[in-house]
Amino acid sequence: MVDGWIREIKEKCDSQSLGMILVHNGVVRGSSKDGCTVQGMVLSYNKELLESTVREMKAREGIVEIKVWINEGELRVGDDIMYVLVAGRFRTDILPVFQELLTIVKTKIVDEKEVGK
Repeated sequence: MVDGWIREIKEKCDSQSLGMILVHNGVVRGSSKDGCTVQGMVLSYNKELLESTVREMKAREGIVEIKVWINEGELRVGDDIMYVLVAGRFRTDILPVFQELLTIVKTKIVDEKEVGK
């Protein structure tokens, strides 16, 4: 999936506008933030809020593309939770958008419940 996104972006984007592609791959850990063992998680997300957030962030200066995939349903330890990709001109354009997008996804878009805690 990510390899395909990267190929697509490189093919369609103006080479003068594309200088960096940053990717996040979230994975289900075997322990919670407080250190308790977990067996997995149940995850859902707000698709409309994700789409509007991505649309708004794509319009920012220096950003040429944003792609997000979120795995929904019952996930086990080691499963992919999400892929987030932000592509743009300079590191200084991309890093703040990337950080803000991840924070919004984790705090407002995704609803996750740990299993086996």
